[in-house]
Amino acid sequence: MGSRARARRAAAVLGFTGLLCAVLGAVMIVLVPTLIKQQVLKNVRIDPSSLSFNMWKEIPVPFYLSVYFFDIVNPDAILLGEKPQVQERGPYVYREFRHKSNITFNDNDTVSFLEYRSFQFQPDKSHGLESDYIVMPNILVLAAAMLMENKPMSLKLIMTLAFSTLGERAFMNRTVGEIMWGYEDPLIHLINKYLPNMFPFKGKFGLFAELNNSDSGLFTVFTGVKDFSRIHLVDKWNGLSKVSFWHSDQCNMINGTSGQMWAPFMTPETSLEFYSPEACRSMNLIYKESGTFEGIPTYRFVAPSTLFANGSVYPPNEGFCPCRESGIQNVSTCRFNAPLFLSHPHFYNADPVLAEAVLGLHPNQEEHSLFLDIHPVTGIPMNCSVKLQLSLYIKAIRGIGQTGKIQPVVLPLVWFEESGAMEGKPLRTFYTQLVLMPSVLQYAQYVLLALGCVLLLIPVIHQIRSQGPGDATSQPSVGTQPDRLPGPHTPLLQDSLSGQPTRPKV
Repeated sequence: MGSRARARRAAAVLGFTGLLCAVLGAVMIVLVPTLIKQQVLKNVRIDPSSLSFNMWKEIPVPFYLSVYFFDIVNPDAILLGEKPQVQERGPYVYREFRHKSNITFNDNDTVSFLEYRSFQFQPDKSHGLESDYIVMPNILVLAAAMLMENKPMSLKLIMTLAFSTLGERAFMNRTVGEIMWGYEDPLIHLINKYLPNMFPFKGKFGLFAELNNSDSGLFTVFTGVKDFSRIHLVDKWNGLSKVSFWHSDQCNMINGTSGQMWAPFMTPETSLEFYSPEACRSMNLIYKESGTFEGIPTYRFVAPSTLFANGSVYPPNEGFCPCRESGIQNVSTCRFNAPLFLSHPHFYNADPVLAEAVLGLHPNQEEHSLFLDIHPVTGIPMNCSVKLQLSLYIKAIRGIGQTGKIQPVVLPLVWFEESGAMEGKPLRTFYTQLVLMPSVLQYAQYVLLALGCVLLLIPVIHQIRSQGPGDATSQPSVGTQPDRLPGPHTPLLQDSLSGQPTRPKV
């Protein structure tokens, strides 16, 4: 009896424990999603107490700028009217360092900051040195010639004479370092003297000179502390709510974030919008597919085919015109009126006539498309590769001898890739705090619920087994009757066993 009592007590304890586990699991199923959401919101907002604040302030992701030049193979033939031929050179890789300064929290739930960038050449990652020579279009000469196209012939002749005096030609042979970070050119001083507002620079001219050791403008973005719905969205850039480079209000709008973090809890219907000071416009990427990065679930966002489409193909882009072939965007209005165009590398995803006009171009999706991999729960980028190309529209200008017989063509100058991936300690911290712990909580709630159900079955099973067959047949039931009643000659059991007949008593 003592062992049966102990078994009953143990079954009761296990049943009570199971009930607690089941209740706790059910409560967690209700509360854990809310707790995870609160934890994420606390850690992704721009606040000194949040987990991601230091990541936002001093970006720990190692970014690299990889630059590819289009070396002109036949400059003399181009001047005679032949088709240009180019050879891709590179990559020339630079480590990009970013840090924010002048961080000021405002009363309207926004924060203002300047982000500075600097670049350091990485010879071990590059295919070449900064001392390599590249033959490229002389942007200053050809851009100035285009600006003089509709000027009086007398001014054109004066410019031709000035070019000749200064030794300027339509194509130049300069080092990678000079093209990237600037070179002295007497033409700059001459133009700044007689046409002071033509170029925004006064000293050296280089394609990336304005980016090195400089900031990308004063951003003011929403912190999400008071109003989560506007987290990371740009309120103003350089004090402006919209720019004035383009010809429609829609194209001039400053939409999305500053391009570093986005709102959490994304879905496949979410788009990735950000303002790019370098492109002078807002850009919008679309969801492509789900994936993983170092065990972290991600959404991959890519550029839609309409990103650089012209107005006839995609009417909302009409404000970026005057346009040429679809797939390239005219950025002259924000680049000192030089006929410069932005596109995907090798004119990928553009009108095929552009790539066919230049020998040596081979557009393909794998090498020339851009993507951003975002952790959808937090909106933080895990891995990115943004690829863009800068091209120059050139042609012969009557009256300016340096342009020869150049046939109209959009000639690619350079394409570049900005890439970065989270790694090391920041990746481990991110994974533990914002991926592993929420996952553990989610699994724990279902484990507790299942364990509780199993434990609740133990006392039920014990009760059933305690009323087994032995207990159930030890006493005949009330309604049980023998097959037939004993008659006067029916032998008794003991007589049957002894083998002697039983005599009835008188």
